[in-house]
Amino acid sequence: MNAPEANTCSLYDGKVQDGVVGRQTDNMPVKVLIQEKNELRLRITGESHTALQILRERLNNHKSVQYANYFPGHPDLDPPEFYIRTTGKAKPDAILNEIVESLSSEFDSLTL
Repeated sequence: MNAPEANTCSLYDGKVQDGVVGRQTDNMPVKVLIQEKNELRLRITGESHTALQILRERLNNHKSVQYANYFPGHPDLDPPEFYIRTTGKAKPDAILNEIVESLSSEFDSLTL
């Protein structure tokens, strides 16, 4: 596994941390492109439209999110970029953590 790039974060058990996104057993590399007061832009490697659509929908339904969307880029050349803009004093990384933690709990409770 390659070392994480500079300015890379991770969501580990629903928390943004230095390193790689996801749980230790299922990492989703994410690079922070822009992180400002009310904006967050991420480059997400290795994810499909399915996961990104779920995340986008949940973020747009959050009361403190003004806008959330992802841009897939070229399928063979560009990893998708995800953009979040919040309202008021809401921090986009905190809301992202909240949504990911909620989704993680939902999927952890699934049984076949």
